[in-house]
Amino acid sequence: MRKSKNTWSSQLAFIISSAGAAIGIGAIWKFPYMAGQFGGGLFLLSFLLFTFLIGVPLLISEFIIGRASGKNAVKAYDTLSPTPFWKITGRLGVVGCFLLLSFYSVVGGWILIYSYLGVTNNIISQNNNYETLFNDIIGNSYIVLLGVFIFIILNMVVLYFGVKKGIEKVSKVLFPAMLMIFIILVVKALTLSDAGKGLEFFFGIHPEKFSTEGLLYALGQSFFSLAVGFSCMVTYSSYLSKKENIPRAAVSVATMNIIVSILAGVTIFPIVYSFNFEPTAGPGLLFIVLPSIFSKMAFGSLFLAAFLLLFLFATLTSSFSLFEVIIAAFNPRDKGRGKIVFIIGLIVFLSTIPASLSFGTLSHVTVAGKSIFDATDYLVSNILLPIGCLLISLFVSFRMDKAMILEEFTNNHTKSMIYFKIWKFLVRYIVPVLIIIVMLFSL
Repeated sequence: MRKSKNTWSSQLAFIISSAGAAIGIGAIWKFPYMAGQFGGGLFLLSFLLFTFLIGVPLLISEFIIGRASGKNAVKAYDTLSPTPFWKITGRLGVVGCFLLLSFYSVVGGWILIYSYLGVTNNIISQNNNYETLFNDIIGNSYIVLLGVFIFIILNMVVLYFGVKKGIEKVSKVLFPAMLMIFIILVVKALTLSDAGKGLEFFFGIHPEKFSTEGLLYALGQSFFSLAVGFSCMVTYSSYLSKKENIPRAAVSVATMNIIVSILAGVTIFPIVYSFNFEPTAGPGLLFIVLPSIFSKMAFGSLFLAAFLLLFLFATLTSSFSLFEVIIAAFNPRDKGRGKIVFIIGLIVFLSTIPASLSFGTLSHVTVAGKSIFDATDYLVSNILLPIGCLLISLFVSFRMDKAMILEEFTNNHTKSMIYFKIWKFLVRYIVPVLIIIVMLFSL
């Protein structure tokens, strides 16, 4: 086991922190509205299937690369392969995390602002002008920048203390708190008048609402929602003890992600149906539709505040991993961590300014017909992330030492051989083909 202070204290700590990294706004925000758009139960089933066909094999791949090398996202590929070409995979991960933070932190800032307004009961008091409220907030450059600044400061404070005393310690608090809030919201949602209709939509089979497009979105969601592609999990697993079981950890993280995604659906759809809103509300679900719904509910302000805090916790635990990839890449020996955290935090904040202002001061600026925020999102989600996933699957399939892969996967347990063969087949033949399909569809 590594003696570095950057070592997880246990497999449970690693799983909780990795689950926190994976479970962000994609699971709680994006998954429900996509399920609403694409037929509920069929989308859910497709997502479950693809998570275990694509997401888990890719997650195992990143875990293997990270622990086998014991290095950060950049050095891992250099260590495991002398071929210069594969260096691009780790560098792409660092660049991808940086670009992702440049707009993800903006969403974090929005959620932080809304969390403050929710806790102080200044949302529902707006008399149903929720769309106006949202547009006013994201259009106010000073408020947005303040929210983003505080969001990044929160990350810097946690990251300053490193992996065990920072990320692990905070994740052990935020992740259970997130689940507790979810349980409270689920119980409340299931007591509403038309909760059954919402559950029937979410779990029911509605072929007329499903399509090839929905299938491809479920395919993309299966690996987007597990934080794979930018080597976040390579960095996290580089701090993992050699005695821990990688496949079990990967399945545990994926299972937690699925549970949270289902809890999000079980919370949102009964609420939506009980108050006669469309389940296809789309991205405005969080900031516009849900406040409208909670305003009609007893103790609505309290439950809205809880829901917003849930989003904030999920956004923070995900952003920790994105920052850590960059920090580890520029500080491989973990010396002078505080200085590196400060510099990277400052650079990331400066990089968020264009996206922060893209609905206000810079709303007139477009890139390929998209706002700066949307263009950055498109570049990261539709181009760089799938490329990263493809490179990782090809790296473990054709470039890494086979004996090393086998040792990392099985921990010398012969009973794991059947699972190893299944994983190897999936990651070599199935995963690359499906990723290419998603890339072509996205473009």
